[in-house]
Amino acid sequence: MARTTTTFFCTECGNETPRWQGQCPACRAWNTLAEEPSQRSPREKKGRTAASQATGDLSPVRLRDVATTDADRIRTGIEEFDFVLGGGIVAGSLTLVGGEPGIGKSTILLQVAARLQARNLDALYVSGEESAAQVRMRADRISEDAASVSFLAETDIDAILTHAAKLRPAVLFVDSIQTVHTGDLDGAPGNVSQVRECAARIQRFAKENAIAVFVVGHVTKDGSVAGPRTLEHIVDTVLYFEGTSTLDHRILRATRNRFGSVDEIGVFRMRSDGLEAVTNPSELFLSERSEASSGSAVAPTLEGSRPLLVEVQALCTKTSYGAPQRVATGFDRQRLALLLAVLEKRAGVPFGQLDVFLNIAGGVRVTETAVDLAVAAALLSSALDRDVPAEATFVGELGLGGELRGVSQLERRLAEAARMGFTRAFVPERARTPGAPDSLRLVPIANVKALFQELRA
Repeated sequence: MARTTTTFFCTECGNETPRWQGQCPACRAWNTLAEEPSQRSPREKKGRTAASQATGDLSPVRLRDVATTDADRIRTGIEEFDFVLGGGIVAGSLTLVGGEPGIGKSTILLQVAARLQARNLDALYVSGEESAAQVRMRADRISEDAASVSFLAETDIDAILTHAAKLRPAVLFVDSIQTVHTGDLDGAPGNVSQVRECAARIQRFAKENAIAVFVVGHVTKDGSVAGPRTLEHIVDTVLYFEGTSTLDHRILRATRNRFGSVDEIGVFRMRSDGLEAVTNPSELFLSERSEASSGSAVAPTLEGSRPLLVEVQALCTKTSYGAPQRVATGFDRQRLALLLAVLEKRAGVPFGQLDVFLNIAGGVRVTETAVDLAVAAALLSSALDRDVPAEATFVGELGLGGELRGVSQLERRLAEAARMGFTRAFVPERARTPGAPDSLRLVPIANVKALFQELRA
């Protein structure tokens, strides 16, 4: 007899609870718990699928007997894609690709499949959302030749894994995990139970057959992958596509990676024939910068292991409301409030009657504190209506006492600034820069008062 249980899942974060509540105990969202009965067939061998049983039982091995080299990675030929993954695709890995609808998830994966097929590495592309004719239309549009890629329009997980076990491709693509289902569980495709069970089966299949698998995941309104949070822990790598429809570039970010660095980014430009890798992201983000304008400062930031120059824009205007506005795009709003308080207390610049708007140009999202000095420079420049030197860049963390603190890998940041033609760099006074480029003149800054004096001069 089949065993049936009833649980409640949050439709926002995927948290599981045994009883209904008005508010999710994990994400604190209201009225998001949905009842989902789950039923498991007794004929199913626990934890095993028909495709995985065909491979036989695995035996323990000594780690010293396991051969692993960089040559085991599969190079796609798309340099930005390989860079984000840590050097290429690892056999047997499971990668989740998330992003908003229409941002380019299916396009980039079809391009990767075409590149692999061109190198005589079989790729199987499975779609539960589009027919073969629809995928063929996309294949005809992209610059790569995808005519030789094997395609399967299927939503049953057992059928997908059975076909994959027979074909044994080098890489399997599943678009998307929310459309795949198993008949051993009740509920429609896309519910939490179905997503979690199908992802677990795909993971076992990938590990047991040494086949790399990419799955596409839809995102919720807050930008997280729809389904349970455990889905992100099942996979080896989580890639997010960032960007907006108003911009022609996309950022592919690794938020989790067992085989490479976290927070690595790859930049792509959306074109009519697919996504094109951008080899010099700093040039892209600074291409539309106005050199003679107050409230603009350039900061060398690190995204993973890659130094990247971004433009920080600030606008300070007299408020027309009772409470001044604090708006930040691409930057933490609470961090902005902290920096404003430090500037007002330590530099004596009043922001209490000013609306403050902060923007990281180009749709980039910055989280590290090394951009504090650039943010402070942009805010002071706008409040004083004084231009920031166009040839200068700013790097440093701002403390609550107004002091400037050092940042990691400063020499790499300065080298990127020099490569992009900057000749001056404002850095913390105590920073050690023995390997700074000769073409870059360093301006030591002790605190925000010194920065204030420099910008007023």
